[in-house]
Amino acid sequence: MSNALASAPLDAAAFVKSQIRTVPDWPQAGVQFRDITPLLQHPKTFRVLIDLFVQRYIDAKLDYIAGLDARGFIIGPVLAYELNVGFIPIRKQGKLPYRTESQSYELEYGTATVEIHADACGAGDRVLIVDDLIATGGTMMAGKQLLERLGAVVIEGAAIIDLPELGGSALLRSAGLPLFTVTEFSGH
Repeated sequence: MSNALASAPLDAAAFVKSQIRTVPDWPQAGVQFRDITPLLQHPKTFRVLIDLFVQRYIDAKLDYIAGLDARGFIIGPVLAYELNVGFIPIRKQGKLPYRTESQSYELEYGTATVEIHADACGAGDRVLIVDDLIATGGTMMAGKQLLERLGAVVIEGAAIIDLPELGGSALLRSAGLPLFTVTEFSGH
């Protein structure tokens, strides 16, 4: 492999990271919010981002992409389309119209619940979970638990951004979930 090809994914990841806007003190003082909307505004940036995920999963023999509410719904369906697999929404409680399975998880100040349709996937289906970022890992862990309850094999969790200091990626890996992230930021 030539040096140019070997370094292309790193260059693409650096390009993606350079397009993420940091908004200080939002939604509260001390938080450095990582805003992905600039990635979506420019066709080249969005294509580079999606292509990074497609290249990683093109040979993964997936059955579904599961997107976490709400920003996992941005990347997930596009990736599912590109990989010619189905898409499963994992929604906030009360948003799905059919029979659901629920999973609650801890937040910094309370709990939240996500749901999946009870017939979203079946035993042995290979599923990738997608979200915009991994912070505390609670939402992705709840999604993993829901999919596994339905019999799916969760092959990996994927996100644009990892915030490793918040402990989510370590939590998910210790629970046996391999992770792929395009980039990471230190701090909150």
